[in-house]
Amino acid sequence: MCNIFLQHTSASLCLNENVCREVREDLTMALDHVAPESLPYRHTDEGPDDMPGHAKSAIMGVSLDIPISDGRLALGTWQGIYLCEHRTYQHRRTVVITMQGEKKK
Repeated sequence: MCNIFLQHTSASLCLNENVCREVREDLTMALDHVAPESLPYRHTDEGPDDMPGHAKSAIMGVSLDIPISDGRLALGTWQGIYLCEHRTYQHRRTVVITMQGEKKK
């Protein structure tokens, strides 16, 4: 098993289709609809994108568990791993990956 964990509160991880660029664009549009910058947030310490970034991270999540089969991630044909940045400007992000299982003999 592979656990992927993102050590941040305004970015997220998810699995989604990884072939069509439109999927990424539509996912961003949907998240912007759910947590738009235009709401009257009280937590705006780092700008208007601060709290929407936290909300999107809470909705999407910051960890993934993916099985490993024959030494490879057992992703579906169209699946890809997304690191979603929810802030206007890119930030340095740290990802921790932990592998568990038995070593093949």
